[in-house]
Amino acid sequence: MDLLLQIGIFVVAIAALLWASDRFVASAERVGLSLGISPFIIGVTIVAFGTSLPELATSIVSVLDGTSQIVIGNVVGSNITNIALVLGLTAVVVKTIDLEDDLWHIDIPFLWGSAFLLYFAVMDGDLSLFECALFLGGIGIFLAYSFKDQTKADKADRPTAGWPDYLFLILGGAVVSLSASYVIASITAISVILNIAPSVIALSAVAVGTSLPEVAVSLAAARKGKASIAVGNAIGSNIFNTFIVMAIPRFFGPLVIPPEIITTYLPLMIVMTVLLGVMSNNGKITRWEGGVLLLFYAWYFSAIIQDAG
Repeated sequence: MDLLLQIGIFVVAIAALLWASDRFVASAERVGLSLGISPFIIGVTIVAFGTSLPELATSIVSVLDGTSQIVIGNVVGSNITNIALVLGLTAVVVKTIDLEDDLWHIDIPFLWGSAFLLYFAVMDGDLSLFECALFLGGIGIFLAYSFKDQTKADKADRPTAGWPDYLFLILGGAVVSLSASYVIASITAISVILNIAPSVIALSAVAVGTSLPEVAVSLAAARKGKASIAVGNAIGSNIFNTFIVMAIPRFFGPLVIPPEIITTYLPLMIVMTVLLGVMSNNGKITRWEGGVLLLFYAWYFSAIIQDAG
């Protein structure tokens, strides 16, 4: 009976996640365009921050519960998932992602910089408050530069955003985060009922569960023909994860940095980050390149299971 209940919760939570993702993308785009902001910047900022809320909430709770080693795993795992799974699936779905903006102007340098800064900050097994302050400074600089070079659209060409758009923006973001939490809880409960190892439950539920909003939002954007939002969402989420999700929980207590994260998964995250930059150098990401990204994700997930066993 408990198993059927948890399966029911999982199905309802997934449905709510997909519904909220569609509403969130549509509202964020309309509000952003009404302000003269490009779809890509909407993905990098508004959508990216909204879909990173589950990682932030999960990380803060883990520190307060005395399991702070989840924070670095959450960030690194989500960053790998955003590139390998989210962009991989998006490229396969839309065949070719045409990049509307020059990623090498701002976004790829910041993405690479955040990845390398994270590596050097935690390679000693610790993250200091000073390093957290550097991370927060990094996100401030990124947001300032993201908006600095944007050319505002003519007011006559902008849609008008009404109060329903703002309501659905807030409501959609809240439901995305809430439903993702229920997905994680139901997956964990189902795994316990089926006697799956707790370490495997934690790694798989946290890694996949907290990345579900990015997957849902990016695929929803791709289906609507807004692939630029999907790419901006993945890149922006990774930058937000590194600079905010790592920094803010540290103010609630010290973070434990497991050695295997530093030796295996963090280097993999850097490789995926560099690979994304190389793939985007020609202004597009093809279906075949998406397939390569999915191969990396398959290896990553198998490595988690092997380490957990």
